[in-house]
Amino acid sequence: MSLEPIRTKIDTIDLQLVELINERLGLAAEIGKVKRSQGGQIYVAEREDAVMRKVTGRNQGPIKNEALRAIYREIMSAAIALEKPLMIAYLGPEASNTHAAAMKKFGASVDYHAMATVSDIFTAVEKGETDYAVIPIENSTEGSVREALDSFVESDLKIVAQLYLEINHALISNSPLGAITRVFSKDQALAQCRHWLQRHLPHAQLIDAPSTSRAVQIAKGEPGTAAVASELSGDFHGVPIVERNIQDKADNTTRFFVIGRKPSGAVGGGKDLTSLLVSLGDEAASHSGALLKMLNPLASRGINLSKIESRPSKKRPWDYYFFLDVTGHYEDVAMQEALAELKKFCPLVKWLGSYPAVS
Repeated sequence: MSLEPIRTKIDTIDLQLVELINERLGLAAEIGKVKRSQGGQIYVAEREDAVMRKVTGRNQGPIKNEALRAIYREIMSAAIALEKPLMIAYLGPEASNTHAAAMKKFGASVDYHAMATVSDIFTAVEKGETDYAVIPIENSTEGSVREALDSFVESDLKIVAQLYLEINHALISNSPLGAITRVFSKDQALAQCRHWLQRHLPHAQLIDAPSTSRAVQIAKGEPGTAAVASELSGDFHGVPIVERNIQDKADNTTRFFVIGRKPSGAVGGGKDLTSLLVSLGDEAASHSGALLKMLNPLASRGINLSKIESRPSKKRPWDYYFFLDVTGHYEDVAMQEALAELKKFCPLVKWLGSYPAVS
């Protein structure tokens, strides 16, 4: 059988795809003009979610939904760039896991800016120096990123989207395994590889670095030094991979938030999540059932709790903030009723954002 007729058909389809993609981008550019004239947001998380759900819902294969989403991610990234150039901040330097997450969320057609700390990221978005930012919020192995949670206490920024990224760590060094005496990485990454490091490098000194990518930069210039980071980071900085997949758990996943100055609209249909910050204040000290009392206004209205975590308020001893993730959107009637009831006995009830439940 000759391959030429099949290749001719493929070439014809490729030309049609190019024409259709450019037609779609032209329509996106028109939408961008309308948004700019009306002061609307260029990146709309709920619209992005709706498009992804629609195209994957109609997918009959053989392409997998993950691959289809990746293709549409780049199409939508190009569309956003035509509507308005966007600047996305992330916890850097380049080739960090957060950089990879930002690229997964926004694609290759927007601009990115690496920042040294989560605090710097919040400040940059608040001042309008960047349009959005991507921050790590929790890991399936090691739990929440405390600095990120604490930053929401004083900030008015809103969570507009979330995403999950599978984290695979590698040991990266110019030295062989037997010659490594020091290992640098972010504290979370070191913790995610704790058992592997104890087995294979029991005498090595484990040293915290500002980020996994910065750890690779350190390892590059110091003999006997290694980094725990992604293979992407090793390739980016030109440092060899000594061992791959050294994380202790195979399903090691990190959850990231996209934060911005304006909130997202509702997806609807039970596909939204809302994050809240609540303080019980004196209620916690004087009432043994204070936590149950806090959750009842939500539960009684069918609002499910998917996460709860406490953090010291740092204002007085034994005073805590509670971070909640619940189902539904801030604008839902049931949510508004529940929050109004909470505010009757909680000194602080703060809406951190509502966003599509699945990315």
